[in-house]
Amino acid sequence: MKSPFLQRKESILSKKDKSSKGDWDEKIIKLCDKINSLDNYYTSSSCSGRVVFLKDTDEKGPNLFEFVSHDFIALSDFEKYFLKKTKENLKFKQEPPILHVLCDNFESAQKLLKKVHLEGWKHCGIISCGKNFVVEIISTEKLEFPLIKNGKILVDENFLKIIAEKSNVNLKKGWARIEKLRKSFK
Repeated sequence: MKSPFLQRKESILSKKDKSSKGDWDEKIIKLCDKINSLDNYYTSSSCSGRVVFLKDTDEKGPNLFEFVSHDFIALSDFEKYFLKKTKENLKFKQEPPILHVLCDNFESAQKLLKKVHLEGWKHCGIISCGKNFVVEIISTEKLEFPLIKNGKILVDENFLKIIAEKSNVNLKKGWARIEKLRKSFK
């Protein structure tokens, strides 16, 4: 008979993706598959890093995102997706890779934390100790700032070009970090 942990793992991994993206993020799927192949762990959510333009509000809900990309961006993306939105307060975010891993016990969670720290992931910790131990793994490469406030564009084209370049460098670093972690699992 399967343990309660393995039963939950099987149930979660058999469900349809509920993310706003609607499917697995290609750049992190091999890492998730590797983790999910191990008896003591399974992933519940993941992202390889992304760039978003979103409404600058404290409220959550539908229609918050104006643009989402899990790939490199170009200056033209700024022009296409946010320059037409000058009536709304908008902000820019380039977010790092993030992964939530459920562990069957505290020792497994500690072992995973030690491994990810050794691989250079600095923002990690156990965020839940209920039925399962949940380890949150976050990389450090990120940017965030307002784009439009009260109908006024706050940045110029030169700044946006620099941000596009820096975002792409950050995404590439995050993807390399994902691959390095995947290879560290035997």
